[in-house]
Amino acid sequence: MQNYETEIIINSSAKTVWNILMDHENYGQWNPFITEIKGLAKEGETLEVTLQPKGSKAMTMKPKVLTVNANKEFKWLGNLFIKGLFDGEHYFKIEPIGEDQVKFIHGENFSGLLVKPLLKLVGKSTLEGFIAMNKALKDKIEEFEKA
Repeated sequence: MQNYETEIIINSSAKTVWNILMDHENYGQWNPFITEIKGLAKEGETLEVTLQPKGSKAMTMKPKVLTVNANKEFKWLGNLFIKGLFDGEHYFKIEPIGEDQVKFIHGENFSGLLVKPLLKLVGKSTLEGFIAMNKALKDKIEEFEKA
């Protein structure tokens, strides 16, 4: 198993971060990495997620929602073709630091037979995508807070 994890401090409440994170209909307006999510964000449901890694072609996957814990955590599990080849447990966590500040944690646990060769190909752009999304989320929320 291999894990990629990023984090950023956002000057806002956990509730506000959660509300923007879960507003999937508007991802295309601000999110440079996950440009679209279709489907119900409900445990057991299948989503349709479009990723746009920098410098790469967009790709769509259909992960299953594992966790929806309001204001705290959203997690899904996707795989390449069949389970066990290249699986990714993608997660977003919101940890309050203070009343109006949170640590946003964005990561993925990768497992399966093809983890090493595939991450050699897409690992750098994936990590860059996580970081770009984190920054865009922070910017969107903090601009919203100023308005």
